[in-house]
Amino acid sequence: MGTTNIVDFARRVEMTDALTELLKTGAQQLIATAVEAELVSYLAQFTGLRTDAGHAAVVRNGHHPARPFQTGIGPVSVRIPKVRSKDGTPVTFRSALVPPYVRRTKTLEAALPWLYLKGISSGEMAPALKVLLGPDAVGLSANTVSRLKRDWANEYEAWKGAELDDEPIVYIWADGVHSGLRGEDDKLCALVIIGVTARGKKRFLAIEDGVRESTQSWREVLLNLKSRGMNAPKLAIGDGAMGFWAAMDEVYPETRHQRCWQHKTMNVLNCLPKLSQPKAKAALHDIWQAETKVDAEKAFDLFIKTYEPKYPKATLCLQKDREELMAFFDFPAQHWQSIRTSNPIESAFATIRHRTKRSKGCLSRDGMLHMMFKLGQCAEQNWRKLRGFDYLAKVITGVTFKDGIETTNPDQITA
Repeated sequence: MGTTNIVDFARRVEMTDALTELLKTGAQQLIATAVEAELVSYLAQFTGLRTDAGHAAVVRNGHHPARPFQTGIGPVSVRIPKVRSKDGTPVTFRSALVPPYVRRTKTLEAALPWLYLKGISSGEMAPALKVLLGPDAVGLSANTVSRLKRDWANEYEAWKGAELDDEPIVYIWADGVHSGLRGEDDKLCALVIIGVTARGKKRFLAIEDGVRESTQSWREVLLNLKSRGMNAPKLAIGDGAMGFWAAMDEVYPETRHQRCWQHKTMNVLNCLPKLSQPKAKAALHDIWQAETKVDAEKAFDLFIKTYEPKYPKATLCLQKDREELMAFFDFPAQHWQSIRTSNPIESAFATIRHRTKRSKGCLSRDGMLHMMFKLGQCAEQNWRKLRGFDYLAKVITGVTFKDGIETTNPDQITA
């Protein structure tokens, strides 16, 4: 057997791909063209400057030495033009596309926290990126990653103190995200709050260390938000098993409460035998998927009547938050899908909840908070506006909604 089609993984970094090389060449040409356009625009502002001999005072002066620029398809060589002034006027051309000292694209930099979260330690980052980007991947050593982590820590501290009075927050979602770090107290977790602004934009408001069930931990988080200028939201959404609600009553007593139906459904089903769970789940869906609050109340009563004789623990779990489970009916129907559950937080941190054991060993508690902050920043960029965001202005001004529909008839409101 003289031939084999097996490629030695150890030499994977030596492999070349004609399509990738073509893309890199095209990217290099595209960058050069874009930088050239920047230069032409820059020189245009000096067209009126002339030397005594009538020549242009500011002219091209070759290029800086080529430098590698790390991108998602590997390193691309970049040469930035230089300019000089014939009359002694100090001039310097700086490309906005490829700023000085920048060695990697934003998308590549955003990938680093994801790699780190997935269990790639600082020391293994460079070999991992060499496999992804090729053998010429440079500037991404363990020291580089360590510097980035310090930058993330500084950014996190600055973000924690930023003012929040630029525009009103209408809804907030709150939850405790357990990191699962090795050897830590199981009760410790990250307390996370996401808000939606008057324009429908979702944003992280808090990612703090604390105890999920502790009122004091949540009180500190909420007081910090209030000191930074956050108004009282119209509605807060979250699980019932948190100290968050007691803290909300103290710090923002005017805010209404909505219990998360996803958490409530799981909690109720956990009180039932497995054989009864599918039918009970459908009955619970009949409550929160009802078109009107009256229909929801009927479905609620039917569930209690059906399951209370045999499973009083399950019905008690449901009944204790009855009013808070129905709050969403008093808000626009366009928002129901978003405000019935705390899914915005669940989806944003799904990767953290289910990450590998490997990553548990290479993150400290502070490191996890900083990582969550960076992941949150990445997630925010891809979030869509709240569905029906144009109704938020009406919620802010106190317009009344009954069964999700705007109403101004007092008789209809009390019906």
